[in-house]
Amino acid sequence: MKFTYNWLKEFVELKLTPEKLAEKLTMAGLEVKSLQAKDGDFILEIEITSNRPDWLSVVGIAREVAAITGKRLKIPKLVNGPQSMAHGSKARGKTGGLSTVDYRRVSIKIEDIKDCPLYTAKIIRDVLVRPSPEWLKKRLELIGCRSINNVVDITNYIMFTYGEPLHAFDLDKLNTERIVIRRARKGEKISNIDQVERILNEDILVIADEQKPVAIAGVMGGKDTEVDERTRSILLEAAIFDPVVIRRGRRLIGMQSESSYRFERGVDFDTASGSSLLATQLILELAQGSLVSTAESGTRHPELLKIELNPQEANRVLGIQAKKAEIKKMLEHLGFFVQDKRSGLLTVRVPLFRQDVKKEVDLIEEVARIYGYENIPTTVALITPRVGFNQNRELVGIIKNTLVGLNLNEAITYSLISRNLLFGFSDENLVKILNPLSQEQEILRPALLPGLLKVVSHNLNQKQLPVNIFEIAKGFSSGVKTPKEELLLSICLCGIEARFSSQGQIKDRPGLLHLKGILSQVLRRLGISNYSFKLNNNECADLYVQGQLLGRLFKLSQEALDKFDIKNTDVFTANLFLDKVFNLADLSKNIVPLPKYPAIVRDLSIVVKSDLAVDKIIQEIEKSAGDLFREVKVIDYYQGKQIPCGFRGITLSCLYRSDARTLTEEDISALHTAIVNILQDKFQAGLR
Repeated sequence: MKFTYNWLKEFVELKLTPEKLAEKLTMAGLEVKSLQAKDGDFILEIEITSNRPDWLSVVGIAREVAAITGKRLKIPKLVNGPQSMAHGSKARGKTGGLSTVDYRRVSIKIEDIKDCPLYTAKIIRDVLVRPSPEWLKKRLELIGCRSINNVVDITNYIMFTYGEPLHAFDLDKLNTERIVIRRARKGEKISNIDQVERILNEDILVIADEQKPVAIAGVMGGKDTEVDERTRSILLEAAIFDPVVIRRGRRLIGMQSESSYRFERGVDFDTASGSSLLATQLILELAQGSLVSTAESGTRHPELLKIELNPQEANRVLGIQAKKAEIKKMLEHLGFFVQDKRSGLLTVRVPLFRQDVKKEVDLIEEVARIYGYENIPTTVALITPRVGFNQNRELVGIIKNTLVGLNLNEAITYSLISRNLLFGFSDENLVKILNPLSQEQEILRPALLPGLLKVVSHNLNQKQLPVNIFEIAKGFSSGVKTPKEELLLSICLCGIEARFSSQGQIKDRPGLLHLKGILSQVLRRLGISNYSFKLNNNECADLYVQGQLLGRLFKLSQEALDKFDIKNTDVFTANLFLDKVFNLADLSKNIVPLPKYPAIVRDLSIVVKSDLAVDKIIQEIEKSAGDLFREVKVIDYYQGKQIPCGFRGITLSCLYRSDARTLTEEDISALHTAIVNILQDKFQAGLR
């Protein structure tokens, strides 16, 4: 936002030098980006934050300066005659005042009041469009706005002064005097005053006559109805538009203007009608003409928000000793309406131009700004904050270290994703963004897998294989009032990995067994031992602990991979619900002494049905093998000529040890025979 020092002085008494003014504004939160001396004046440029659209006008900045310096804000009042607000010279228009010469009214139709809460129009006839006077031309050009003609320059001058974007149409170029504020129809076209033809759609709000759009609402007018030197009658527009609609439309057509910049951030409801009257007065003065018709359509004036402010609470939060009367005066200088109550509280009504103020703490921040951050005494905190131990953070660290040690890489992906990338989720459980930046960021992810698959796809396109990645982050689902959050772990394995052993190079293909081994290692590191995997089919298995589902591992279907343009490769994934896992974690460690006596290992080769899960065999051995038994491992699977159809061979390695003596062959033979008998009775297993 650019303005000049002399322009600002018309609205507030200034005794500060431009340099001192820039310093004061910066300390109050209006960061002055640059200060430049030019043509006997000083040009200041201020960085405006998105929550303060009221600073996008000279009057808005003057209000801040008045509050900072304690001076009175000088806002021009409307007069009966068309008198210039800035210069006091009398107009030469035909009306001699702002009353109309007849009662013909322009017709206004607003199709959706949410898109346009207020629209005002004034018809001024017999205007003389010509170059602007030197004072107006210079004022605009100093801040980088090109002078067009007196009518257009007046609308720009009022916008920069009061913050309300205005637009003037050539009335004779409109098809009827009826104005319609509506959404564009798909395929409609408009040529704007920047000489570019644009194709519109239903997401774009337009100003139209009976036949076609004549302006993109809140952004830019049309070329066909612009005011030029041949114009004799104008329709002056002042309106309030929905910021979301203007922002979406502006992005769709790919352009920004001074008007859209203000409408996107919100324009003061009170400013529209007043700015239109001030512009009319200046047009009657500088372009002559007669005001012949006025119309207004829209909602009633919104009610002002009321907030109770406790001055003692403000002093406590800020660490100052300001009196209630001082706080009241600060807020009144900023445009708030303040009522002193006997209870000691202040009832504050928030003006419409302060849309950022919603609660008491916002008012306390305003007090701090005007009081001066540099005037708030520095104090040492009486209480040293204590950071409590967060076990979940430690558990996450253990998981990450374990996975990295297993040669996996951590990925960090966006929380916002496209709905098109999700599969297996119903719409009612998704958390949708009300105003997404793009379709790629319209949903808060319910799972981590879509983000990881985008990483897999990118690496495949770059020929970077294998891809072994994981991510630990939150997943989101819809809740009663706020979204539910759940900490998740997702793993993706893809691509053949070459390993080297004493027997040479081995090509290692990922699969469910790899994921099972990875998850088993993670669970053991977390102190969880009584887990089991239930195989649903050859491509999917569930992880259970004490009957509770903790995760799932599976091979992704080609249909799912096609969403990410992943071709000709298998991707295996595991997903773990970490909140449930952490409830079962046990990091306590029991010291187990090293064994004093040697162990004896015996292999056992059996033939069982192909659909019998190995877990059941292992569980039965562990339950029945006795005290000398220590562990059992699967070391080989076999299906071939010597194995009947529907069966498979499994080789198990059993380890035995005693803590009191060295075991003999007789001890082991008896135990081993007992295990064989149990497997034969329980599973009809045969020896190979």
